[in-house]
Amino acid sequence: MPPHLSADRPAGQPSGHGTVEGLISQTRRLRGEVDAVRRDTRGDGSDPEERWQRALYDLALHQLNDLDQHLAQLREGPPPVSADPAAAFPGPAATPGPATSPVPDTSPRPAERPAPRHDSLLSRVGSAEWNLLTDEASWSGELYRILGRDPAAPPLTLDELPSLVLDEDRPKLTAMVTDCLVDAKRIDGEFRIVRVDGTVRTVHMMGEPVLDADGCTASMWAVLRDVSELRRCRRTVSETRDSLRRQRQIDRTEHRLAVELREAVLPPWRGSLRLPRQGPHTLDLAAHHLPSSTSALIGGDWYDALELPGGQALLSVGDLTGHGVTVASGMAMLIGALRGMAVTGTEPDRIMAWLNQLLDATVQPALGSAVCCRYRPQTRTLTWAQAGHPAPLLFRDGTGCVLTAPDGVLLGATSGAAYGQAEVALEQGDLLLLHTDGLVPRRGGAAGAQRLLGLAPRFDGARTAQDCVRTVVEEFGETEREDDACVLVARVVS
Repeated sequence: MPPHLSADRPAGQPSGHGTVEGLISQTRRLRGEVDAVRRDTRGDGSDPEERWQRALYDLALHQLNDLDQHLAQLREGPPPVSADPAAAFPGPAATPGPATSPVPDTSPRPAERPAPRHDSLLSRVGSAEWNLLTDEASWSGELYRILGRDPAAPPLTLDELPSLVLDEDRPKLTAMVTDCLVDAKRIDGEFRIVRVDGTVRTVHMMGEPVLDADGCTASMWAVLRDVSELRRCRRTVSETRDSLRRQRQIDRTEHRLAVELREAVLPPWRGSLRLPRQGPHTLDLAAHHLPSSTSALIGGDWYDALELPGGQALLSVGDLTGHGVTVASGMAMLIGALRGMAVTGTEPDRIMAWLNQLLDATVQPALGSAVCCRYRPQTRTLTWAQAGHPAPLLFRDGTGCVLTAPDGVLLGATSGAAYGQAEVALEQGDLLLLHTDGLVPRRGGAAGAQRLLGLAPRFDGARTAQDCVRTVVEEFGETEREDDACVLVARVVS
């Protein structure tokens, strides 16, 4: 319907045709750019941040599509009020009531503008006018579609309009209409309607009073728009944003718990550890944990050294797959089990077999790798076993070598696995280096081990195990690691 002017406001000058065309071009160009970025962010939906970004892009595209259609409607001119609404909205006819029929609009329809499709934006924007002097109402054909009304029925008066609105939204509509008619305020608000088919739609209404020469309200006109999809998109954005906020809070809490658990199990060594603690020192020990450079999550890497009965020592490093508080608690469980079995005198090969059975029986399946060593200072012999883990490195007289690994599969990989055991004789001044596989990049392969072996001359000149650990950190601390890493160094003092 043609726009009305309030008596106390002058008419504005219409925008030029070229200006609208320029805005349409800019809108479509921006829509294409947003859609391109949206396609690039397409993921598997498992990341809440990706889902939130995708929802925002969908909302932006929806609004740009609406803007494009609105500008096209502006370019084509105002839609007329159909003299026969039934022709614009085919459907079952209803017997007209005694109320006033829609007022026909005699303005010519532009020949170049086709009738709007039922699923287009133009079918979601309608207009209406309510004459307060004659109590007549006129609706555009689009408004019948929005409200789900039979176009053969007469338009609803202002008193009848609330009958379509949800009970909880009726006071809002009544207040907007009252403010418009009594105080000449503009209408700009939303309410929900229930259509004949039972569907609920959200309608945005904008309108204003039309004043007569005496400044009294003669009629009210309004443009109504179905914004149900827009509100659905906004709800999706809000829900994904809330979900992302909750997920981030959970992640922060889990990270804090994992850090506290790891620090409780792996207290930082400020200097070298001497074993045994009583009597002549036989081993000088130092260890360090290096965090991942690509993830803030806590992994399941560990190191451990324990004095056993009779002056013997237990040395171990390992890695439980995964990240987070669950993995950190699993790591603590493995260290506790390993220590308990070692204190009872269980040999490394049997310890590996029991740890494998322990992981295999856990509720949450997990895989792990480990090296377990028992050192007997009386004979300077090292007995060790491994489960899918890099073998220890032995440095002697300025050179290094990789110990030959006995058989052993990953912990938790198969039930009833058997593990081999190896024994090596150490000498005074020897240095043993144990590490997890995150220390050197996996893509480095054998080259990573060679880099470690290349540190032999520097180890030979070091005075303590702590100095050797510092050397490793200097060499590999800045390396881009995909996972956490642990390194443990043991020097045979006597």
